[in-house]
Amino acid sequence: MSTIDTGLTLLKSAAGRVSAANGWMGNAFKGWMPTGLYARALLIMIVPMVILQTVVAFVFMERHWNTVTRRLSAAVVQDIAALIDVYKSYPQDKDRAQLKSIGQRLQLVVDFLPAGDMPPPGPKPFFSLLDQTLSVQLGRQIGRSFWIDTVGRSNLVEIRIQLDDAVMRVFAQRSAAYASNSEIFLFWMVGTSSILLIVAVLFLRNQIKPILRLADAAESFGKGREAPNFRPRGAREVRRAAVAFLEMKSRIERTMEQRTAMLAGVSHDLRTILTRFKLELALIGDSPELEGMRKDVDEMSMMLEDYLAFARGDSGEQSQPTDMAQALEELRSDAERHGHTATVAFNGLPVVTVKPASFKRCLANLVTNAARYGKSIAITGQRDHRYLTVTVDDDGPGIPAHLREEVFKPFLRLDNARNQDEGGTGLGLAIARDIARSHGGDITLGDSPMGGLRASVRIPV
Repeated sequence: MSTIDTGLTLLKSAAGRVSAANGWMGNAFKGWMPTGLYARALLIMIVPMVILQTVVAFVFMERHWNTVTRRLSAAVVQDIAALIDVYKSYPQDKDRAQLKSIGQRLQLVVDFLPAGDMPPPGPKPFFSLLDQTLSVQLGRQIGRSFWIDTVGRSNLVEIRIQLDDAVMRVFAQRSAAYASNSEIFLFWMVGTSSILLIVAVLFLRNQIKPILRLADAAESFGKGREAPNFRPRGAREVRRAAVAFLEMKSRIERTMEQRTAMLAGVSHDLRTILTRFKLELALIGDSPELEGMRKDVDEMSMMLEDYLAFARGDSGEQSQPTDMAQALEELRSDAERHGHTATVAFNGLPVVTVKPASFKRCLANLVTNAARYGKSIAITGQRDHRYLTVTVDDDGPGIPAHLREEVFKPFLRLDNARNQDEGGTGLGLAIARDIARSHGGDITLGDSPMGGLRASVRIPV
């Protein structure tokens, strides 16, 4: 049993190492892979094409180009060897006219040089296939000292062979010893592949555009903006996704319209009753009891407005460019009119596309919350190429870290944690977060440098 257990332990350890190695390789591979659909689709087209062309080119070079070159070079060397045999067998041909005539019939230019040393080796071309093949065939069929030059003249190959009493020089056509038209195949393969790749890239770009438009429309809808020019386009699957998005958008808008209409009716009925209460109290007269009832009616009116604002959200309002620097300045003025010390600062381009009334209500709720529990308020705005960030700092008692998410729940009040003398409906922060999320952003709470609470609103621009 101990041996089996030891073997299982080793197998598990090896499996764990293999799994870790696979995970590391997978993460490394993901790091090199592009994240966009367009780039990945290009890779799906380009990588197989490059691999296929590489394999085809290798097979062609190995099986055709090399083979043909070897056979052509062998044939040329055979002709040269035959001329050498004729040179040895017919010494009566003193001026070698007959030998040169035979060479012309073999498409070779033959002459003889005085006996001497061979020239030094010349430069080798980048692709030395012809040099290697000729050298092998000359050593195999003739077995004498030789010198070759395949660079000096572009269309001719010079071969010198050391004989007993002379040096035989032969000029042969390069095309007779070398498969010179093989580059045409490679050129056509690369050229046609490039053209097909360009056409594929153009078609792929047209197929990706509807997906990008769908993503932009969904992002705009998430930010509370309209995409009036969007309509289903592209392939069948993309059109199906676009139609499903438009149907979902219509259902959400109908639900919001029905909720708004219902709340408008409820608010009208409740306001009518409260108005009658106020008239009846005004007709009765003045007394300490009636003054308390009037305060209760006023508080009920304020609570009703908060409830309806929370339930209604920002439906019906259209997004438009808004000067956020001016909006923050108005919030500062309102805070100072109520006896608070407030400062404001804004960095970046101030014009941002938002729903102006609802977003100002979001910021006003944060400023009101800071003014309720602190004496000094600092409002800061920052706009970059992606986000608009607005922070509201106060010098109040703050909120404990473990309760900062709880305060966003509707109707929740943390008076014990903040100020017991101040009250409210518990909907201010809930309404603010609802408006921020309808713009595609959110609100977070943290510690303020002023010693109190920092509320940060960040929405995409």
